[in-house]
Parts: sequence; C-alpha cells; structure tokens
Amino acid sequence: MDTMAKPGVDAQELLRNLPRSGDTRLMYVDGTWGAASDGATRTLVDPATGGTVATVAEGTRDDAKRAILAARKAFDDGPWSTMTAHDRAMLLFRVAAKIEEHAAELQHIDTLNNGKPLRETQYDVADAANCFRYYAGLATKPHGQTFDVPAPSQSFTVREAIGVCGQIVPWNYPLLMAVWKLAPALAAGNVCILKPAELTPLSALRLATIFEELEFPRGVVNVLTGAGPVVGAELAESDGVDKIAFTGGTVTGRSIMRAAVGNLKKITLELGGKSPNIVFADADFETAIDYALFAIYANAGQVCSAGSRLVIQESIADRFVAELTERAKKIRVGNGFDDKTEMGPIISRAHLEKVESYLEIGKTEGATLLCGGSRLGGSLAAGNFIAPTIFDKTTSDMRIVREEIFGPVLVVQRFKDEAEALHIANDTIYGLAGAVFTQDAAKAHRVVRKLRAGITWINAYHPTYNEAPWGGYKQSGMGRELGTYGYDAYTEVKQINVNLDVVPSGWFET
Repeated sequence: MDTMAKPGVDAQELLRNLPRSGDTRLMYVDGTWGAASDGATRTLVDPATGGTVATVAEGTRDDAKRAILAARKAFDDGPWSTMTAHDRAMLLFRVAAKIEEHAAELQHIDTLNNGKPLRETQYDVADAANCFRYYAGLATKPHGQTFDVPAPSQSFTVREAIGVCGQIVPWNYPLLMAVWKLAPALAAGNVCILKPAELTPLSALRLATIFEELEFPRGVVNVLTGAGPVVGAELAESDGVDKIAFTGGTVTGRSIMRAAVGNLKKITLELGGKSPNIVFADADFETAIDYALFAIYANAGQVCSAGSRLVIQESIADRFVAELTERAKKIRVGNGFDDKTEMGPIISRAHLEKVESYLEIGKTEGATLLCGGSRLGGSLAAGNFIAPTIFDKTTSDMRIVREEIFGPVLVVQRFKDEAEALHIANDTIYGLAGAVFTQDAAKAHRVVRKLRAGITWINAYHPTYNEAPWGGYKQSGMGRELGTYGYDAYTEVKQINVNLDVVPSGWFET
C-alpha cells in the first residue's frame, strides 16, 4: 500500500472569499454576516495533517432563534413564497452556473475541510451544480390533480411550500448534501436554515456568498454554523420551523424525531446503513471485484450507503476474497490534494478512535483480519488515516457485522444458495442500500426485489442520480430525497373544491 504526504496548500488564500471578522469566519443569517451571539468560535482541523484550517463562528441557541425569526418573516411576509415558479427557477439556474464557475475553489475547499481526494470532490461539485439545475427545471413542472366528483362540484389539488425548513447535513459530503436539501426546498418556494456539520462548514459558507451575490431576498437562505446539540436541537424543537430534513446517524435521527413532536413538524431522515453487497458465483469476476472495492473504500468508507458487508457465494469466496485483499493492500492512501491519492483520511481524531475501537472489537470477536486493521504512521502519522481493512470468517452476531462502523472496514459473510444470501442480506436493522452481482438476469431481479433496502444496484455499486429517489427502509430513515420525491417532500398538498351550482344547499329547513 502506497502512502503520500501532504502537498502544500494555502488555506488562507483558498478561503479568501469567506467573510470574516479578524480570524473568525462568520455565519450568514438574515442576509448579513455575523459572529456568534456570545463570540464563541470553533477551530477546524485538517484531517490529513492535524493542522488548523480555519476558525469559524460557533452558533448559539439565540443565533438559531434569530435565524428562525428571519426565515419566518421571509416566508410569511417576504417575496420568496409569492415569487413565480419561473422567477425562482431562473435564480436557481444562476446558482448552478455560479457553482460551475467556482468549481475548482469549492472542490479544493471540501478537500481541505473534509480530506477526501480531489477526484471525489470534483464529482461532488459537478453533481451539486447539476442538482440545482435539475430542480430549477422542475420548479415550473409540478402539477396537481383534478377529480371527477359528484356534480355540481369540481375538486382538484395543488402543491404548496411547507414554509420554514431546518436542514441539518453531515460532514461526509459537505457541499453535496447541503445542495440535496436546498435545491428542492427553494424550488418549491420554501425558505431554509441550513446547519452544516460543525466539522465541515466551509463549502456551505462559500455557497452562502453565492446566494448573497445573486441577491436572494433576506432570510430565504440562512447558513447557521454550530453544534448539533445546540443549534440543531433548537431547529428541531422550535414551533417556528415547519420541517426538518436531516442526514446523519440513526441515534441522532431518533432524537430529532422526539424533538419534532412539539409542533408535529414534517420530517425527512436519511440515516445509517450496514449495506450488503451480494456476489454470486456467476458474476463477472473483475467487475464484482472493482465495485466491491469502490463500495467500501470510496470516501474512506464514510458513506451511509457503503457496501460494508460483502456477501459472497462459498464456491468462489476463497479466490474472490484473496484477490480483493491483494487489491485493497495496493490502495494509495494519503492527502486528498495529491493527485495519486485514492483514499483519504478519517474526518476527525474522535472518529478515528471510534473506527479503531471497532478494529479491536473485530479481533476480539474472533474474525480473521486479512489486511489493514490499524492506523497508518510514517508520513501520515499526523493525520487520521486507517489502512483499508478486511475481516473474514465473521458470524452474524458479531458487532462488526451488525453495527455501522463508518470507515474503511469490510466484513465478509459467506452463503451457499440464493435463499441464504437473502437471509444474510436482510438480517440487519438497516435498509438503506444493497447490490447484487450476477450474470443471470432473472436471478438478479428476483434477489433485488427481495432486498429490504431503498437503493439497490445490479452489477454496480454507488451510482447516484439527481433524477432518482434516495432513502431507506427500516432504521435507515423515512422519506426520500432527490427526484420528484425530493421535491414533493418539501410541499403540502391542498385539496380545493369548487361549487359549480351556487344555490343554497337546503340542508336545514328555513
């Protein structure tokens, strides 16, 4: 396995477009940039080097309340919700164009802040622009329905904006996850309070400068930095917020559901996963190997839909796992700014230690460690790097099999026949994603239809499309993002009935 040290990156030059006061990068609320109400700050750490990236404002509950009031006013009294769908669409098209104009800058900011390789952030930025463009086009397309009801009435429905939307996004896809939430919400006429992950707020703040440059009305988009248990909790609890959209861990998702009970706000949750990647003996061997690596080691396994369980047919398991292990050992791990890097660091020292604890759990539980299993040292010692890891000879009751590790750790589960493959695949509290590799088309469709998961692939893993819905079964969440489903999740359905014969009903005698 090759490792690469960090190339030089001038963080201050890269972040030159983020408004600041002194050394503190500011948050964006009600159309203005400001510090936290109590002056608190957070220091952001480069996960590849351990060095300081930037200092940002650390929002408080009072800051969250101020953002909620601003958003409430923007929706209830402002021009956004009454703006025509065409005019909203034109603005969103301009956002897409601005993201493309500043693509290299946004790409480098996410690599600096998150650590993932440039080739991954390049995709993220391109997809973010396309997401805005997709929803800009969709803004003028949604329609209601008309119903043939007993005369003399006409009944129809329209879709209307929900209102103030609190949007809490994770650190693994800082820009892209923000856009997945902002684009459909704005297209539908909502106003937004975006809370980026406290570890990775920089690209969201840069996105806010684009909204400011394009002169979005005040309060329509607010970017509120701060901790989840503080500003995130205020958004979830507040009666002034009409909807919460959250992507993150299942435990936090449950707490958000409990907090949202106060005013029964609408909720969309995209949560954790322990997704199966099923490989049958008749699969194209090289294709299955390639995608098995991509499924777990993309973004260092810090992906909610990662194929973290390889469910492999016994007749090819030894050969397949041996080849997979040799390939995993050759993955080039290093700083995301090195063009040769294929896998970057773990996001933080705390998360690194969590992943390391699972490595020890796997060893203690008796799984066979085939490669990896430890932190990387040498030129990478200052960063948060874990070697690509594979555990074989696992059992279904092991914690490394049942719990989401969220790191570059693959567990191997073996099966004899189709029935056992499905039993193993569905034996989980999660249901976000899964894949099937086979050259038998009937078997592929048969198996994928029985997978209890919201996102599935046949002979592929990880492709994601703005046009198609994203979300999971079971404890992997509720609701869907992307596609028309993502738009509908930000709308209320109103039934309108028209009396075509305007005469007294005669229900009560005069």
